[in-house]
Amino acid sequence: MSWLWAIIVGLVLGVIARAILPGKQDIPIWLTIIFGILGSILGNAVAGWIGVEDTKGIDWIRHLLQLAGAVAVVAVGDMAWQSIRGNKRRT
Repeated sequence: MSWLWAIIVGLVLGVIARAILPGKQDIPIWLTIIFGILGSILGNAVAGWIGVEDTKGIDWIRHLLQLAGAVAVVAVGDMAWQSIRGNKRRT
């Protein structure tokens, strides 16, 4: 069942990250989910490194780090996807 939660969290974080980033991200939804999952993993790793991975109550710092990770992964992943697909960004 944990894989289902990973997909749900990845979808939510990926969609929020796309909403935070300026402009339009031309990546498919399946890639958004994967980038959201990767961002969540990155945020959990950073939370572990700074010692806030498990606190009493809601882990707000960990969740913010997961979101920041998702924003970073979606931003970099979108640029990589565009370069792989051969699309040039309009500035």
